[in-house]
Amino acid sequence: MARPIKRRRVCRLPKANSFGPLNAGMADNNNITMTVDEYETIRLIDLEGFSQQECAEQMNIARTTVQGIYTEARKKLAQSLVNGMTLLIKGGQYRLCDDSVRGCGRGCQRRGRFRYLSCLDSDPQAD
Repeated sequence: MARPIKRRRVCRLPKANSFGPLNAGMADNNNITMTVDEYETIRLIDLEGFSQQECAEQMNIARTTVQGIYTEARKKLAQSLVNGMTLLIKGGQYRLCDDSVRGCGRGCQRRGRFRYLSCLDSDPQAD
């Protein structure tokens, strides 16, 4: 029996979910899809300055899992930039934070001044 997939904790969805050359069409063969959890590793490690271990703790997964996700995400970014392809961010196995109880740490974009957040499962229909 296969081990169930553990949903990764994501503190926010991207403000925009497609990026690419201005003159590119949306042909299926000219797109690369990055999952929301891959986006979150790029945000936490490259933008927020987290180590892979801190990112793993924030997302509630193993450091080795973060390393694999991060490697794939960087490869997709490079393919998009070098080959002039449109990058789409969607799907994946993740839980999105809300503002009810403790859970997310310093990398959470939805954390208020004195409150901490928990995470809810993503809607499988939206993936």
